[in-house]
Amino acid sequence: MDLRFTDEENAFRAEVRQFFREHVPDSVRQKLIDGEMVSRDELVAWSRLLDQKGWAAAHWPAEYGGTGWDPMRQYIFLEEMQKYPAPQPLAFGVNMVGPVIYTFGSAAQKERFLPAIRNLDHWWCQGFSEPGAGSDLASLKTRAMRDGDHYVVNGQKTWTTLAQYADWIFCLVRTDPEAKKQEGISFLLIDMKTPGIEVRPIVTIDGGREINEVFLTDVRVPVENLVGEENKGWDYAKFLLGNERTNIARIGMSKQRLARIRELAAKELSGGRPLIEDPRFREKLASVEIELKALELTQLRVVAADAKRGNTGKPDPASSYLKIKGSEIQQATTHLLMEVMGPYAMPYQPEPEEGWNEPPIGPGYGAHAAPTYFNARKVSIYGGSNEIQKNIIAKAVLGL
Repeated sequence: MDLRFTDEENAFRAEVRQFFREHVPDSVRQKLIDGEMVSRDELVAWSRLLDQKGWAAAHWPAEYGGTGWDPMRQYIFLEEMQKYPAPQPLAFGVNMVGPVIYTFGSAAQKERFLPAIRNLDHWWCQGFSEPGAGSDLASLKTRAMRDGDHYVVNGQKTWTTLAQYADWIFCLVRTDPEAKKQEGISFLLIDMKTPGIEVRPIVTIDGGREINEVFLTDVRVPVENLVGEENKGWDYAKFLLGNERTNIARIGMSKQRLARIRELAAKELSGGRPLIEDPRFREKLASVEIELKALELTQLRVVAADAKRGNTGKPDPASSYLKIKGSEIQQATTHLLMEVMGPYAMPYQPEPEEGWNEPPIGPGYGAHAAPTYFNARKVSIYGGSNEIQKNIIAKAVLGL
């Protein structure tokens, strides 16, 4: 298998790089380099610029407003976006619910939701995990009972990322409580302005407020917001999670972070010399770089196989080992960044609106090392824990 890029693919990569250089605001790029989150308004503005370019949904079929690019161009685009870095489109819309809607949804759902997802007119969040139903997602208990032209939904979702901004939530709900765990589950699209929905923030270990609990009490959802068939939601969830796990590899992001680590290690001193000259540190850095190169080659093989196989509508089991190794490397890079920052990474400095008025301790780029490290602990858990992914590989790839 020839994994080299063609001249046309290299020209495409140059076009993507030039677009990012010309259009990503310097302030936004610096936020991403330093490990900060971009604001809601910054992400909306960037998403709409991408939509004008026709690149907001790079992996979607052209008939639904996507680029129609082959898998290799999709890979190049995502890698360059993460390496520059530029903000990635909101994953809950473009990567998750969007493909579910255009693959399994009705014509009316496609017409209503897909343009709004691309342009970020609708901010989506994911209503999958529940207390007691995280990696074992099939244990979910949120109920949806049919009442005429509506479902009445009662239950609780948790770890719901960015629900405080969301206009819509896509939910897995149990519509047949008598069925087996993986059966009797349906996929509903719910307007967050519907009466009976309450969002409560969860403050994370890094001081962030990106995740929430969502409570649903007698929430009435029109039957027309059911995606596909009733009680077939588990199939749609597996399709969605297959897409999510592939993107979790985030090779471009790890490349960017390793470059940043090298840059900062040349500035920070250890024993009177730049840390990058320390043999033990160089050994650890090289080890992660080798792991990343191996993952990159593995993902290229998966991309090439996807291009040959075509879109089957089924998740590729290979996405599970991309997720495992990708998350391990992301966590390893945050550990190295903490080592570079040393004591400058220790203090957590709250946002200014919380009353913190002291100057930064050490260089400004050190302030986000610890929050980034702690936040990255979740990467090996969300999207299905790495232990669950190993079970998937054992069954679907190894046939055990």
